[in-house]
Amino acid sequence: MTRLAGKAAIITGGSTGIGEATCHRFAEEGAKVAIFDVSEEHGARVAQAINDNGGEAVFYRVDVSREEDVAPAIEKVTQTWGKLDILVNNAAITGANKLAHEVSVDEWDRVFAINVRGVFLCTKHAVRPMMKAKVGSIVNFSSIYGLIGNDDLPPYHATKGAVLSMTRTDAVCYAPHGIRVNAVHPGSTKTPLFMKAGETYPGGLDHYLDMMKSKHPLTLGEPVDVANCVLFLASDEARFVTGSSLVCDGGYTAQ
Repeated sequence: MTRLAGKAAIITGGSTGIGEATCHRFAEEGAKVAIFDVSEEHGARVAQAINDNGGEAVFYRVDVSREEDVAPAIEKVTQTWGKLDILVNNAAITGANKLAHEVSVDEWDRVFAINVRGVFLCTKHAVRPMMKAKVGSIVNFSSIYGLIGNDDLPPYHATKGAVLSMTRTDAVCYAPHGIRVNAVHPGSTKTPLFMKAGETYPGGLDHYLDMMKSKHPLTLGEPVDVANCVLFLASDEARFVTGSSLVCDGGYTAQ
């Protein structure tokens, strides 16, 4: 299929989980994919798998919290492919699982550096070639916890609320330049990180999965389920969609 034929895309945090699934879906739909991640081993593996499958992908080691990493990597992408059509801001960390009064300033700042500053820096440098071309699509990863609260991970939840606010503001600011900015809000998804967390749950992984499934009217999501939502927002099919929140959570927040 060719829903993204001829388009050049950057996907941050593309070495595993939902990011990896998004890289593969974009490549399957004809996009050239630049993977930004700090994991050289996994990032290079994803790029190689795409290339072996007949797609086109490159990997750049990028810490999205560092402008000195982000700016030259985006410039390399635009020099290599002559343009940048799509940015997917997926890179994020969960950070310390403590109540707010237990979280150190360093722990708080580290989560914001990746999850918020990273979105800001990648957007800052990606919109420049998009503005010149008068076209572009940015998809930011918020979370269901950018919409509702829960009893864990206060720094993470705060960052996802910030990403949603940034999404709406940037959508308005860059609409005159033909750039769309939208957010996805995944629920529980069976990524390697999610499954690893389940192994430490009392009773083991099976008990954890049963508990989490009970919270989702449909069921738990697979990484490709979220990747397909990102694909829609990135594609021209969503050309009249900007500043929106696409919730992909199996009905979790509908209850």
